[in-house]
Amino acid sequence: MNKRSHPFASRPPVLALFQKRIDGDDALLHLASLRFKDCGLGTEFYSETPEELEKLLMFRPSTETPAAVHLKRGLDLFESGSPGMVLEFAERFRDRIFGMIIHDQTEVISHFDGYVSVLRKIDADLKSLGGSPYLFIEYAAGIEPESFTDLLKAIADLDHVSACIDIGHIGLRHIRDTFARVHNGKDIFSIKSIDPEVQDAAGEIQMAVGSALDGVLQVIEKLGRLGKPIHFHLHDGHPLAQAGAFGISDHLSFLDKIPIPFEYRGRRHLDPMFGPSGLSRLVRKSLRLLGPERTSFSLEIHPTGGRLPLGDVSFLFHHWVDKGNAERMNFWLSVLCENQKLVLKSCEKGELSEAARKDDHL
Repeated sequence: MNKRSHPFASRPPVLALFQKRIDGDDALLHLASLRFKDCGLGTEFYSETPEELEKLLMFRPSTETPAAVHLKRGLDLFESGSPGMVLEFAERFRDRIFGMIIHDQTEVISHFDGYVSVLRKIDADLKSLGGSPYLFIEYAAGIEPESFTDLLKAIADLDHVSACIDIGHIGLRHIRDTFARVHNGKDIFSIKSIDPEVQDAAGEIQMAVGSALDGVLQVIEKLGRLGKPIHFHLHDGHPLAQAGAFGISDHLSFLDKIPIPFEYRGRRHLDPMFGPSGLSRLVRKSLRLLGPERTSFSLEIHPTGGRLPLGDVSFLFHHWVDKGNAERMNFWLSVLCENQKLVLKSCEKGELSEAARKDDHL
C-alpha cells in the first residue's frame, strides 16, 4: 500500500477557496491574501488554465502555506488533451502546489476499466516528473459512493493518484437515497421549504438529514484503510437550502442554520447535515485512520449575502465608490476563518485522543 505523505506532516494542512466569487477588481484578491495570512489558511485555487493559476499565485499569502489547485470542473479524462493538461499543471507548478483536484466522471460506472487505465497512464507520467503533486479525484458526479470506493481500491497501488472526499456531495447523496427508500422513491430535493407538506414532513426530512454523517464516515472508513493520502472538501448542506446565490443545497458554513417558515421543536430553523459536532467527528475519524501526514482539508464554503465593515483593510478600496461587494467579500472571508477554527479545534481533539490512546497502551 502506498504510504507517501504530503509535505505538511506535522499537522494536516487546512486550506480554503481562494477566489473572488464576488464581483470586483483585484483589490478583492488582495483582501483575501491579507485575511488568509492573518488566519494561516492555505489556498485552494480554481483555475482552468496554467496562465490563470500563475496570476492567482501572485496573490498567495505566503510561499510557506500549502496550496492546491482545482482544475476545470468539466475536465474529461477521455478527451485527448485532458491528461496532457493535468501533466502540464503538474510540471509547471510542482514546486508550488501539493495537489491537483479534478471531478470524477459517470464513466466510472460505464467505462470502469478504461477510466482506471487512463489514471494508470497519468500516474506513470506524473511519476516520471519527479516531485509531482498529487492528483485527487473528487466525488462529484453523483455516482454510487460504493462505485467511487471501488475505483479507489482499483488504483490503491498508484503513487500519485488518490481521492478527494467531498463530504457535502456524499452526504447529500446519502440523504437522497435514505429518504427515497422510505418514501417510495420520492426525491427529497423536489421539496421546497415553502411547500405545504414540509411542516408535516419536517421530522422525516431531519431523520434523513441526520443519516448523512454515518454515510460519510463509512466512505472515510473504506478509503482510509487503503493507506493513501486523502484530500477533503469540507462544507455543510441541507436539501431545503436551495435559495442561496448559486441555487444549490450545500457549500454552507458548519455554523449555518436552515430557516423555515414554521416552528419545529420550538425553533424556526433546521440543523444542517453536520454542524460543528459532525465536522469534529469527521475530522477526528480521518486523523485516526490516516494520520496528519496523509490528510489535507479544504473549506469549500461559498459566499452568502452577509456584510462586514472593512475596518483595517479599507485602504484597499479607496478607489471604490460603492464598498458593498468589498464588505461582502470581507464577511465571506471571516466565515472561512471561523470554520477554520472549528477544523483546527477538531484536529487538537484528535491529537489529544490519539495521545490518550497511546498512553493506554504503555
